[in-house]
Amino acid sequence: MSDLKAEFEQAQVDVKQLTERPSNDDMLTLYATFKQAQSGDVSGKRPGMLDMVGRAKYDAWAKLKGTDTDAAMQKYIDKVRELGA
Repeated sequence: MSDLKAEFEQAQVDVKQLTERPSNDDMLTLYATFKQAQSGDVSGKRPGMLDMVGRAKYDAWAKLKGTDTDAAMQKYIDKVRELGA
């Protein structure tokens, strides 16, 4: 297992130990970078207007289109560290 993958897995544990809930923007960043690292580019249809949360998640993930797995993992790790984990 690569060091990056191990750090990524540790960041997934660490994020659950945060003492304060991250802001909505930070939550979207965590969601999008995690999804990009795990699943690659966004897929499926964009949720409709009434699903505001789903739409925000989709849009955040779509902004990372083309980002490779390692870069997405590093962005996730960096965000978790920034949040104090």
